[in-house]
Amino acid sequence: MIDPAALSEAEAAAALEQLAAEIAHHNRRYHDADAPEISDAEYDALVRRNAALEAAFPALVRSDSPSAQVGAEPTSALGKIRHAMRMMSLDNGFSDEDIAEFVARVRRYLALPEDAVVTLTAEPKIDGLSCSLRYEKGALVQAATRGDGTTGEDVTPNVRTIGDIAQVLAGDDVPDVFEVRGEIYMAKADFSALNARLLAEADDPAKARQFANPRNAAAGSLRQKDAAVTASRPLRFLAHGWGETSALPADTQAGVMHAIARWGLPVSDMLTRVDTLDALVGHYRMIEAERAELPFDIDGVVYKVDRLDWQQRLGFVAKAPRWAIAHKFPAERAQTTLEAIDIQVGRTGKLTPVGRLVPVTVGGVVVSNVTLHNADEIARLGVRPGDRIIVQRAGDVIPQVVENLTPDEPRDAYVFPDHCPVCGSEAVREEGEVDVRCTGGLVCAAQRFERLRHFVSRGALDIEGLGEKSIEEFITLGWIREPADIFRLGAHRDDLLGREGWKEKSVDNLLAAIEAKRAPDAARLLFGLGIRHVGIVTARDLLKRYTTLDAIRALADALIALRDGFQRALGEEEGRFRNRMDKAIAELIGVENVGAAVGHALADFFHEPHNVQVWDDLLAAVSPPDFVVETQASRVSGKTVVFTGKLETMSRDEAKGQAERLGAKTAGSVSTKTDLVVAGPGAGTKLKQAETLGIEVIDEARWAEIVAAAGAG
Repeated sequence: MIDPAALSEAEAAAALEQLAAEIAHHNRRYHDADAPEISDAEYDALVRRNAALEAAFPALVRSDSPSAQVGAEPTSALGKIRHAMRMMSLDNGFSDEDIAEFVARVRRYLALPEDAVVTLTAEPKIDGLSCSLRYEKGALVQAATRGDGTTGEDVTPNVRTIGDIAQVLAGDDVPDVFEVRGEIYMAKADFSALNARLLAEADDPAKARQFANPRNAAAGSLRQKDAAVTASRPLRFLAHGWGETSALPADTQAGVMHAIARWGLPVSDMLTRVDTLDALVGHYRMIEAERAELPFDIDGVVYKVDRLDWQQRLGFVAKAPRWAIAHKFPAERAQTTLEAIDIQVGRTGKLTPVGRLVPVTVGGVVVSNVTLHNADEIARLGVRPGDRIIVQRAGDVIPQVVENLTPDEPRDAYVFPDHCPVCGSEAVREEGEVDVRCTGGLVCAAQRFERLRHFVSRGALDIEGLGEKSIEEFITLGWIREPADIFRLGAHRDDLLGREGWKEKSVDNLLAAIEAKRAPDAARLLFGLGIRHVGIVTARDLLKRYTTLDAIRALADALIALRDGFQRALGEEEGRFRNRMDKAIAELIGVENVGAAVGHALADFFHEPHNVQVWDDLLAAVSPPDFVVETQASRVSGKTVVFTGKLETMSRDEAKGQAERLGAKTAGSVSTKTDLVVAGPGAGTKLKQAETLGIEVIDEARWAEIVAAAGAG
């Protein structure tokens, strides 16, 4: 992982943008599609990388940062329900030391003495689908999945078919409003029986629907438009907490959970209260030892501070409570043979090696595929087809290789591909990166959806009415393969009118929105192409210097020639002179805050003939005007402005655009050259620096007044 301190602000912005796209994709795969592509550990690594960059570059923190996201926005055909109280996720601990630190952190936050007793509850962390059940006057009125934590899917009719879930709570102390939160799951035996039934009912056994694991089976069974399908599936429910409530029946976590059980909802019979760290870890070891014998899958133990007044004082961080943590189990292992290594290309162009195995049972699940992560991991393990290996289920999701048992057997080393197996474009690895990525971009079928979604997004061309569902539909129909095809959709008007969900008005509105972008902003167009490291800020910086997209193309050709010249001159010694080459690339670009990483990305993009064809085809369909930043006289003309903290009415890019139109410069850090700081909620170090230096500080409302006064909104 690259040290954030080694990055420029523009490089960090591009890296954060890439991470946001990757994390959002994996959130959708796990929470919405129920088909994760990476392990919990790999996902956590992406989130930690994002957090490290945000800590190093607080000015770049987005309002929609992955650090504050829970789950994924629901995209299914089910209705949506906005949660009265946000459904949070949990922080994870992977060792006894992590749990000891959690308890110590609770003591520090509450200012408790070291010998004060901190009572915690402990219960198994069931591997299911989070669900919130809303009871009013004791009657079930609504049920929703977690979704993105704020909005979930309406699964009320489906939940009513689950026998574990009471339609009316029993007891004279049930509050007028009470939301029970827990997990919908499928027991191991029921899961096996369901797969066997689906196989027996299939006309063609080879095409029978088979669920990969109980969690996927539970999620797929709950998210049915037809509640009768859900009713035919053996779903269960286990409560672990609550959301909005008009009153609480107790003042402790354990007390409320016992009340929920008394009212008629299932609560874990392994829920207990412990007063010491040793007892906490002992309970964890006991559950771990019984894990294989439990009727359902679990992936850890959840600890919660028992006193509710302490929970209230501890509060929450971005997406998790400070008063709870999940103590995850170590992975389970088994031996098998690696038969082949295949390469999968993700939606962001990342080439991921996947090992094909002689099937083996790991922790009760039959495993036939395993992630090999990247080229460096293959080299580290020294694995080749034919090797005997040890595999483990990391986080109980995606298996991974732990050890090669036959590294000394005489077999050729595996050679990682240097071309994309999907589109044939060059596959490159940037200096300091572990991932190899396809440079095909928009021409690569594996990346097509993600790239086109980005191209029409709000920050790029912003084509209203062309959302994810429509893009997927048009790709499937073969109507769009690259950006220029969007501007040829008018030829399919009659065909589109005949399709479900498309009426004459919606079709004409879409085509009009597309036509309105025939002369797009050049910076938005450049950003929309998804060239690595070229975010909207970098695109604007480049075009302020070069004005036209033709000039950007000429710059890229010059960068290719410069890089090729270095490589020919230095041959195998090129690596030793990387710094010299990078310096020459940055000097050739000649734009402040735009470094060699952007230069290499432009060279990689235009070195690929497929991308050149996409570029030429697009510019034959649109005519972006020369990029000119029109400025207006204002009280900040000629001054340097720094934005810090969270902006609530606009994105940071929009704010910087406003500053440019007011004739101001923007900077990412505060110095003696700074004239004005616009500070939003959460402003930290930069605000303190401004106050120390005596620099004027205003809030977002005052900035809006300056913009309005100049007419540059």
